[in-house]
Formats: sequence, C-alpha cells, structure tokens
Amino acid sequence: MRILYINIKELLQVREENTYKISGKEMSKLPTIKNAFLLIEDDLIKDFGPMETLSIDAVDKTIDVTGRIILPSWCDSHTHLVYAGNREQEFVDRINGLTYEEIANKGGGILNSAKTLQETSEEELYEQSCKRLETVMKMGTGAIEIKSGYGLTAEAELKMLKVIELLKQNYNIAIKSTFLGAHAVPSEYKNNKQAYIDKIINEILPEVAKANLAEYIDVFCEEGYFSVADMEAILEASKEYHLIPKVHVNQFNAIGGIKASVKLNALSVDHLEVMKEEDIEVLKNTETMPVGLPLCSYFLSIPYTPARKMIDSGLPFALATDYNPGSSPSGNMNLVVATACIKMRITPEEAINAATINGAYAMGLSKTHGSITKGKKANFIITKEIPSYGYLPYDFGNTNIETVVLNGITI
Repeated sequence: MRILYINIKELLQVREENTYKISGKEMSKLPTIKNAFLLIEDDLIKDFGPMETLSIDAVDKTIDVTGRIILPSWCDSHTHLVYAGNREQEFVDRINGLTYEEIANKGGGILNSAKTLQETSEEELYEQSCKRLETVMKMGTGAIEIKSGYGLTAEAELKMLKVIELLKQNYNIAIKSTFLGAHAVPSEYKNNKQAYIDKIINEILPEVAKANLAEYIDVFCEEGYFSVADMEAILEASKEYHLIPKVHVNQFNAIGGIKASVKLNALSVDHLEVMKEEDIEVLKNTETMPVGLPLCSYFLSIPYTPARKMIDSGLPFALATDYNPGSSPSGNMNLVVATACIKMRITPEEAINAATINGAYAMGLSKTHGSITKGKKANFIITKEIPSYGYLPYDFGNTNIETVVLNGITI
C-alpha cells in the first residue's frame, strides 16, 4: 500500500540516514520542510520533499493535510506502564505533608504497588495495561519501553514481563522490555538486603533470561534502595545474559551512580534531578543517553533535571514520561514536551529532538524510529491546524493531535 500525504504545512525532524542522536548545540536545530509531501509504502517511509518537486504517479491513496504539521511519533524510553491498581491515597498523603520517602518508609510507594500486583492475576494485569497502552498510542506515542519492578518476587516479576511480551505481540507499536527486579527491597528482606540481591542474581535473573523476556536491565540506584556497589553487582551479573543496562540514578541524591553506569556501558541514565558537575563531565563523549522525566518532578514537587545546563555543556538529552502509579501517573508525552519547555527552559526544538530521535536512541530504536528518514518506520503524528510547532508546548492544556500513524496504519 502506497499512501501519499500532500500539502503538509511543515514536515518536522527530517534527517539523513545514520543520524542516531543529537547533542549539545545541535539539539536547537530541527530540520524541516515547509509545504511538503510524504510518501509511505506499507510500514516504511519511502520518500518526502517540497511539493514543487513532487513527481509521484502510482499511489493507492492520496491524503491532503493542508494546514497541518507532521512530525515523528513520540518515543517514550522510560515507563512502568504495566502495574495494578493505583496509589491515589498517597497523592492525598503528599498533599497533607508526607514526602515520597516517608510514604515509602511506612510501607507505601513501590512496596504498595508490589503487594497489589502480586494479588492481581496475569489476565487482569494485561487488561489494565492494554487500556493504558491504547491511550498513550492515541496521544502520539509510537515506541515505548516498559519495565518490570512492581513484582519483587520471581513469580510476580515474570508475570509482569509476560504481560509486556503479550503487549508486544498484540499491539502495533514498538515495545522494549526491561527487567527491574532491583526497584525496591521487599519488606521480608528489610534487614537482609544482600539476600534479596543474591536472589535477583541467582534466581530471578536466570529465569528472565531463559524465557527471553527482557532486553534491558535496570536498578534503582538511590539512598534507601540500592547502593552503587549493589547496582554494580547486579549489572555485572547481567552481562552473562547480554542484558543492556538502563539505570535509575540521581533522583534524590547524587551518590556516584552515573559514573558507575557509564563504566558499565549503560544505554541510558534516567531521572537526574540532582546533578553535580562531575556527573555532567563523566557523561561527556560517551554512548550513554541522559534522560529527564519532568512529569515525575511535576507530580512530586521535586527539582527538575537541569536540562538547560546539560545541553549547554554539550550533552545529548532525551525525555520520557516515567508513567507509573506513584510518581508519574501519566503517559502523555505531549505534556512531557510542554513541561520540559516550561520548567526545564529548553526550546521546542530541543524538546522535540529529546522526545523523538534521542528517545528512540535511549531504547535502541534510533535506526528505525524517531525521525522522518527514508527507510525508517512510517510512524508519525498529524497535528490539527495549528500556527507552528511551537504551539504544541505553548498550548499545553489541549490536544492538538488529529491523527496518529504507526507502522503505516492510522490509529
């Protein structure tokens, strides 16, 4: 099926082949074509260019999108979309003055979600997750990473990963799976964290690998959760199974997790709300993508990742939702882009680069997703009639998406 889109007001994020991530000053540049056409064939981008150069005859369908902008679908590289229930009571607790750490210390937080998930059947967990996935796809997300981590037992972690696998099989969207057994220390191991780490390394990790249920591995490296040494032990053990690290670091404290993550060849380091100069320096000239999660900062009222400083220092930068029930109960990448502009002081160009091509890189998909490039997947958003792409973050409270196309199919 050959479909031709014509009279595109502006075609955004037009990139040559072999552009896989954008760093520093280059992030302020967003290559575009005004008054453009776009040709897709089946699930791939076949051709594009200015309307005056259009000389394509044989197509199955022509769609006129006069007044509308086309940009790549969002690439959300950090989510916990598979979870059970919600944590709305903790939302009220925070309003009443409790901190995230205080809620966790009294049995809330991740342990609360783990208890709920352990009591939820795989079938029910899948149904809840389907609804969330369908919602974010309609909001323009065309590639997504989903973590385990709300199981904290071998059985429940595998249950989560099996649900992620079912979503991969049944939905027309690129999904990457991450094993996050080291998300929190279960209450029964409160006084013997090392025993739980040993369980992850010797029992759960081999089962995950044997069933081929994850491509990445994550650790919540933070005070009160897992130390740098804990993280190093788990990630070193994962090398045997060829799992690539994507790590939670520097959310509340800078404890050296970034340096260790880079040393262990992490694909991404995520959160980064607290950054020291040495953390920025160690990320320079590496293959590790820094990822900011602004909706978590918004929801928890904690500092925002210093994206402006990081980009000005020459680093690449990606954006993701951190979609989860406790600290970011939203998978809306449009709101992520707007919040990054409003609160992190990055430009619309930088935010769009962070949420498309750099987001794709942060989950190993930038060869196929994240830009309008010949041969890449036909994944894109068609906006409503809006003045410019800067209007997307400016008009943050409204939905300006008219159509989402994933793998050449209109959602």
